[in-house]
Amino acid sequence: MISIIILTKNEENDLPSCLEAIQWTNDIHILDSGSTDKTLQIARTFGANIASNPFESFGKQRNYALDNLAISYEWILFLDADEIITESCKNEIINAVNQAGEDVAGFYLCWKMMLEGKWLRRCDNFPKWQFRLMRKGRARFTDFGHGQKEDQVNGRIDYIKEPYIHYGFSKGWHQWFDKHNRYSSHEAYARLTNRPPLKNIFASHTSIRNPALKSWLSRMPGWPILRFIQAYILGIGFLEGIPGLIYCINMAFYEFLIQIKMRELLLKKLEDKSKTKVIATSNN
Repeated sequence: MISIIILTKNEENDLPSCLEAIQWTNDIHILDSGSTDKTLQIARTFGANIASNPFESFGKQRNYALDNLAISYEWILFLDADEIITESCKNEIINAVNQAGEDVAGFYLCWKMMLEGKWLRRCDNFPKWQFRLMRKGRARFTDFGHGQKEDQVNGRIDYIKEPYIHYGFSKGWHQWFDKHNRYSSHEAYARLTNRPPLKNIFASHTSIRNPALKSWLSRMPGWPILRFIQAYILGIGFLEGIPGLIYCINMAFYEFLIQIKMRELLLKKLEDKSKTKVIATSNN
């Protein structure tokens, strides 16, 4: 059996479908960060274990869950409330953990990004991999940009190739813009301060290659436009109709927000250096 941990805050609309799809396990944990809607009531209805912790970041919240929740099983699957584990994905997860050797610390999973009922396979550059399934005590998480990535991994990480479903736009565009405005600030800082080596761009492992690509490409003039061209034209995202066009435009806008916030941070750094230099000169 597999333990499942879901991070929540005001997820009353998405949580029922997420929980309904994982009734095959009897160890579901909700780690909430201050919901004011019916999230916790819904969790109790499904028999989930409930805990709370103020949210600081995704990496810290996942590590809090690992350290403080009474997890029953050896394998732990992390989900968000707007994600659905399909029957096919469940079967591959169970098969994978049953066959995993002792050297396997966990698995990367990928998702199907959905918008208006359309799978954005091309526009979202499927597959994108995240470390979501781990053996207890064999890995941690660290913050990376607005999200998190694996850390302190003891063993190798394999892949679950059957995707789960991600309804990233289920709360509407207003919420999406609010969230990505916050995310862009975290991404801007991370891409400036945690720039991976240039050689990582050529890595075969996507979890190594993609962060490097984002960090280096963000410095290119016109990168948001190139991001649109890559996904919508070169990646033939136009085959995904109006949902694909909407998605590609908004992801290009998101990259634009990151880029101008990176510029803002750099200008602030130069301004601070200039002020420090002036103060040092005046003191002499």
